[in-house]
Amino acid sequence: MPIIAPSLLAADFSNLRHEMHDVSSAPWLHLDVMDGHFVPNISFGMPVIKALRPHSPAKFDAHLMVEPVDPLLEAIAKAGVDHITVHVEGNPHLHRTLQTIHALGCKAGVAICPATPPEALSYVMDLVDIILVMTVNPGFGGQKFLESQLPKVRTLSKMIAQSGRDIVLGVDGGIDATTTPRVTEAGATMLVAGSSIFGKEDRAAAITTLEQASVSAVP
Repeated sequence: MPIIAPSLLAADFSNLRHEMHDVSSAPWLHLDVMDGHFVPNISFGMPVIKALRPHSPAKFDAHLMVEPVDPLLEAIAKAGVDHITVHVEGNPHLHRTLQTIHALGCKAGVAICPATPPEALSYVMDLVDIILVMTVNPGFGGQKFLESQLPKVRTLSKMIAQSGRDIVLGVDGGIDATTTPRVTEAGATMLVAGSSIFGKEDRAAAITTLEQASVSAVP
């Protein structure tokens, strides 16, 4: 069964502590950090993450959509996150960035945008702990799932198998009960879901629905 990671970007920002409690059955909490440069949106940053950290046992999974990213790595780690995912796009020193994340005591992830080929990760498979395939263009929630990303998920799943390493393969964007079985069949082991969880009155039931949908994809 894949890891379900509710995306706080879709939550009610006026009541984040309560919203976080409502998804406490999920093992990860996905945190989209945006600065208005890498993507045309601004979300939240280190002070909010630090304030929320004592109130959840979940793994804090930070997805940094900022530019430049390296100057913020230490601060985001100190805020209490467990994983730091950066984008391959616009990061000419990705290898060094991943080494820095590990040195800070966090799991290191790499996200790739829809137009980025999976081969862009060929030379960091020995360093990456999490791969996040963006199945929408990053920056805003509620977008439609991009069918073109399914072959990419399959290719990356094969690359992970060939690496011999235990790498989490995540998908982010347009994930709901309909798309879940398709991405898990393609090899996804972690699902970031925003509106399909926070858009429901019963968030625990929404998480269970995604888990059950993923099981239906297993032969």
